Amino acid sequence: MKLIIQIPCYNEEKTLELAYRDLPRHIDGIDTIEYLIINDGSKDGTVQKARELGFHHVVSFRRNKGLARGFLAGLDACLRLGADIIVNTDADNQYCGADIEKLVRPILEKKADMVIGERPIDETEHFSWKKKKFQHLGSWVVRVASHTDVPDAPSGFRAYSREAAMRMNVVNEYTYTLETIIQAGRSKMAVTSVPIRTNPETRPSRLFSSMWRYMKRSASVIIRSTAMYRPLQFFCTIGAILFVLGLAVGIRFLVFFFLGEGNGHVQSLILTAVLLLIGFQTITLGLLGDTVAANRKLLEDVQYHVRKMDYDSNPADKTPDDE
Repeated sequence: MKLIIQIPCYNEEKTLELAYRDLPRHIDGIDTIEYLIINDGSKDGTVQKARELGFHHVVSFRRNKGLARGFLAGLDACLRLGADIIVNTDADNQYCGADIEKLVRPILEKKADMVIGERPIDETEHFSWKKKKFQHLGSWVVRVASHTDVPDAPSGFRAYSREAAMRMNVVNEYTYTLETIIQAGRSKMAVTSVPIRTNPETRPSRLFSSMWRYMKRSASVIIRSTAMYRPLQFFCTIGAILFVLGLAVGIRFLVFFFLGEGNGHVQSLILTAVLLLIGFQTITLGLLGDTVAANRKLLEDVQYHVRKMDYDSNPADKTPDDE
């Protein structure tokens, strides 16, 4: 049983050693533990520091491509290196490395395909009150969209089985955390969470410059992912709301019409027609989107089998040092 711990890095020379020293060297049930960094176009000495510390593998981008692209590149490298379990953690030592054993245990016991670390958000001192509330709100929205019970959706501290990793796809270029949960819920993967600890803050987050900007981008990821993986539910819900509003306005017009006051409410009749038409068109989009989603599911199954044959028949002796 082989575990590879991957760490996305962007100018992490100063904090990488803290994260490395905290990683586990032995876990019961794991035969081999290896460490890999994804160098996302760092301009400092991140790669040199990683080699000095003893990281086994380095995947490098010539320029910064973002967290989502780096995450997928790490999965690809880990799978080619024969990983049975892949753990993703951060280079700023936000998460407690000793808790990696808690992450991989449900996978070792074949109880889960994907395990997400649940941070003690309300007890984390460097999280502002506003950030705590938005974290809870965002996680609730993702739970509704994904039909899972993940309490901490934005957590990047997570473990994947080999099978789950081969099925992962990330379309957006911002973050993988939210979309992968929605995808896993839609694919009926066994997803669970375990409580974890966090370390004191070593540097400000680089994922977002402000809370409102983070909320805006996260909302766009959730909406896009829901529309892509659950189009029938998404568009039919919107279409039904518009259709009901149109009927309500239409009934209002009829009431005035039978009271002999219809001439003064022609605008309501126009609004009714517009709302009914848009509602019908939106529901039609949902039906078309559901057909596209069915085709996507077939393509994902084909992609999974192609990946399985590729990774099993062409293992890599080492990861590419440049891309």
